[in-house]
Amino acid sequence: MSHEHATDAAEAARRYYDTRDVDAFYNALWGGEDIHTGVYAHEGEPVADASRRTVDRVAAKAAGRLGPGSTVLDLGSGYGGPARRLAGSFGCRVVALNISGTQNERHRKTNEERGLDALIDVVTGSFEDIPYPDAHFDVVWSQEAFCHSGDRERVIGEAVRVLKPEGDLLFTDLMSADDDPPAALRAAVARLDVEALATPAFYRERLAGLGLAQVDFDDLSEHLLPHYLGLIEETARRAADLHDVISPAYLDRLLENLPLWADASRTGHLRWGIFHARR
Repeated sequence: MSHEHATDAAEAARRYYDTRDVDAFYNALWGGEDIHTGVYAHEGEPVADASRRTVDRVAAKAAGRLGPGSTVLDLGSGYGGPARRLAGSFGCRVVALNISGTQNERHRKTNEERGLDALIDVVTGSFEDIPYPDAHFDVVWSQEAFCHSGDRERVIGEAVRVLKPEGDLLFTDLMSADDDPPAALRAAVARLDVEALATPAFYRERLAGLGLAQVDFDDLSEHLLPHYLGLIEETARRAADLHDVISPAYLDRLLENLPLWADASRTGHLRWGIFHARR
């Protein structure tokens, strides 16, 4: 993967999340907090509730590392829901690295409103070139952000580089099934402006190759279909209201694209879960 291609992908991600339509969609459907896949307790559960459960599920895997005095790097931190959850629940310090200025502005404002700005440092930048020294963080964290990268091998290398000895790397991502050709998801991922997704095998191999002794993958792909079906239902149900904040053209594209993700989930082409690796 060329540096130019990786830079183009990073710029595409910035443009995607900085657009008014995308910002309004995530704010309206997810509540502007956790913009990632949820772990669902029952059918029809609100996306925002299930998304918060995912944060708690990931955090539980490194509960012993999280506490006052520990430092967390959240890569692709979005609107900051996970960062606030970690800082508020565990008292740890969080560096939230994110490429979208629009999201970062909302993130900082919400942190101030909730009295968490002293614990969370929101930094605008790319996770393909993390602006921190080697072995700097106790925990490196990310949720559905690596899928936007044009050079995921570089991203994983950077995440491991800034991780302290015996530190924990925790991330979720949208992935292709291991044996699928890239074309299987091409139509769905077009909305993200990337050519293909990584696979679970890709992440396992790269993490092992970087010397991480423990690499676990908690496959939670069964939650993908209820997630996308819930998004489709909620978007369609609120279409009239959403027209006030989202352009009709973007809303139409969403209602065309989201069923592709649901179909990929139903057929097993799309995978999702929690990676936990220890240095």
